Amino acid sequence: MMKIEVWSDVMCPLCYIGKTNLEIALEQFEHKAEVELVYRPFQLFPNAPSNTGKDYYSWTAEVHGGGMSTEYVREGNKSVVKMAKDIGLTYNLDTMIPSNTSDALRVAVYAQEHNKAGEWMTQVYKAYFTDSTDIGDHETLARLAGESGLHAQEVLDMLSSDKYKDTVKKERHLGSRLGITGTPFYIFNDKYAVSGVRPSGVFLELLEQVWREEHPLQMIDLGSTGDSEGGLCGDGVCKI
Repeated sequence: MMKIEVWSDVMCPLCYIGKTNLEIALEQFEHKAEVELVYRPFQLFPNAPSNTGKDYYSWTAEVHGGGMSTEYVREGNKSVVKMAKDIGLTYNLDTMIPSNTSDALRVAVYAQEHNKAGEWMTQVYKAYFTDSTDIGDHETLARLAGESGLHAQEVLDMLSSDKYKDTVKKERHLGSRLGITGTPFYIFNDKYAVSGVRPSGVFLELLEQVWREEHPLQMIDLGSTGDSEGGLCGDGVCKI
């Protein structure tokens, strides 16, 4: 099996694009059935506020701090919106409801344990970036979980407790120790790391490269078995 750890946050617009591109690449990968995707939460801004009533641009500028302006965020996201559109995704940033993603990531941990993390991430990304859904609302998250193939009531009960809160925090610290400073971030087989969004073609090249390096050709020593020791042509000479 090839294991790919996908470190991401729901609030990251490039993570949705990266997830889509990776899935496109996997559809073309000969060994897709032998690839395991593991989604790991890396919350970018644990202290980000929810229910502020602010639009996405001003909220993002405030969360990032450092004197970042609303207009800077607006202009900077135009290329991201185009990148999303080019692969069939729709980003409605003007009507987004920005939110702290802690609860959505708690559901992601739950979904990973139930082998539905990929479905959950797709559902919550679309809800956030396309449908302008409030992902800070527990009832909404439970509904989205049900639409992802999870047990909606179990998710609602989980969100009403403190379950997975420490997990989300610990994953953030672990990611930092691994050298992760932003999302998306990918780790192949615990040894190859790739940061940032990549086109599907690049992901396919990465998949094939990692597979080759992890599965090198093995020469078979036939010894004296068989009717012949075989022949080989090279350097202009054929030897039998």
